[in-house]
Amino acid sequence: MDRAELASWLDAYERAWRTPGTELLSGLFAREATYKNAPYKHPFRGLEAIAAMWERERRGPDERFEMISRIVAVEGDTGVVRVDVSYHDPPRIEYRDVWIVRVDGDGRCVEFEEWPFWPPGQKASWP
Repeated sequence: MDRAELASWLDAYERAWRTPGTELLSGLFAREATYKNAPYKHPFRGLEAIAAMWERERRGPDERFEMISRIVAVEGDTGVVRVDVSYHDPPRIEYRDVWIVRVDGDGRCVEFEEWPFWPPGQKASWP
């Protein structure tokens, strides 16, 4: 993977989050991928589990948010990304993520790990 491929994957991720349903996930994640939405959490295993989590975690594809990603590093099949997320619907929620994304030869993610951080005073955490 190179930076351009990771940037394309990130664009596709955001597009999938903003699109109704979960059909686009099969282009992003391998069938047996794992997805950790916080360190030390048990990963969601497989495309079906990731899709179910995806639908539970978002309010809907029309939720108003801004996502700004910056690629930190790419080495071999693994990329590291810093992502700033800001939701605009009351109450305002923002956080910073570090994503570790490992892809297969087809460019699909086989291992996704998220490290979310919230600003001081903002109550938030992953279930």
